Amino acid sequence: MATSEQLHKRRLSAVAKGVGSVVDAYVDHAAGGTLTDVDGREWIDFASGIAVTSVGNAAPAVVAAVREQVERFTHTCFMVAPYESYVAVCERLIELTPGRFEKRAALFNSGAEAVENAVKIARHATGRQAVVVFDHAYHGRTNLTMALTAKNMPYKHRFGPFAPEVYRAPVSYPLRDGGLTGAEAARRAIDVIEKQVGGSNVAAVLIEPIQGEGGFVVPAKGFLPALAAWAKANGAVFIADEIQTGFARTGQWFASEDEGLEPDLITTAKGMGGGLPIAGVTGRAELMDAVHAGGLGGTYGGNPIACAAALAAIETMRMLDLNAAARRIETTIRAALTDVDQGIAEVRGRGAMLAIELVLPGGEPDPTRTAAVSRRCHEAGLLTLTCGTYGNVLRFLPPLVIGDAELERGLGILRRALHT
Repeated sequence: MATSEQLHKRRLSAVAKGVGSVVDAYVDHAAGGTLTDVDGREWIDFASGIAVTSVGNAAPAVVAAVREQVERFTHTCFMVAPYESYVAVCERLIELTPGRFEKRAALFNSGAEAVENAVKIARHATGRQAVVVFDHAYHGRTNLTMALTAKNMPYKHRFGPFAPEVYRAPVSYPLRDGGLTGAEAARRAIDVIEKQVGGSNVAAVLIEPIQGEGGFVVPAKGFLPALAAWAKANGAVFIADEIQTGFARTGQWFASEDEGLEPDLITTAKGMGGGLPIAGVTGRAELMDAVHAGGLGGTYGGNPIACAAALAAIETMRMLDLNAAARRIETTIRAALTDVDQGIAEVRGRGAMLAIELVLPGGEPDPTRTAAVSRRCHEAGLLTLTCGTYGNVLRFLPPLVIGDAELERGLGILRRALHT
């Protein structure tokens, strides 16, 4: 077997430089909360493939479902010759997503595809064009979703021009808002929307209930309900981007549930597929059904193998009560960080979606130290990710099935990295 060093040399002559990686170790196998590279080194996984392998890598039920489906058929394209598992995934999405109204769902391949299609649906149903998004937002890497995303580097730099009719409003960022309540932050955002766009022109208000790449920013209570109420009053579609927050990651099936939100449309991906690429848009039947036949779809959307994986992953979440597991993980991580104050401005997030923001003595972001702490974690065998508009946030996304011993061992590495 080739070593990581050998594989990296091959990579340099084969893989485009624009495709980056967090570490130079190459994975051989993975299970539960650990990865093992081709050199035999074990890594504790606090990344989960960016919140994808919530049920663990190579989860038994997912493996069995995929194996069975591969032996039956691998692809027909649902738009050509449909199959039951696509329908079953849509039924699960309708059942699990918040909203006491009739719903429909459609399946795609990635989070960016889900967001693009949610915007298409909102524009088609309302006859309007403007889409409102927020500071620090991340929604994907396609042309439209780059326009929706707030961060220039590395996502948008020199990739324009971008899709038009996208407008940005200030989000609630409690650490940096100067004490604004959720209601006050919402009034500030709504004032910007009404002045710069006009309520009658807005097709959709799109927001992550907890921002992901932007720094795991949790809006102050009251901010999201106020935006949803404004959208309803103005005939706009309220879209919750739950691609990173969904499927038990925050200790609830969806982060929108925390404040009783019932979004008109919800986008999902990442954790729903157990490691296979699948995404969805779920929402009000009258919106989803407003699009003409053939207006939604794609060659691979809702591929039968990915559908089988998603059904198995969702059932695993139910059987193992991974919502409760996420809440236990939160308790353990917060307890491990209570007496660590080396430049930590805030520990934030919910469930197994937590982060620390590192700052300089005056409160300015400290991306240099954040990168150094993450690097020390990697050197000690803990896989971590950074994020945030300023690059000064260290985020923790362990698999929801991670063992107590692995979690504690990883937190020990983190604490030592912070103290160094």
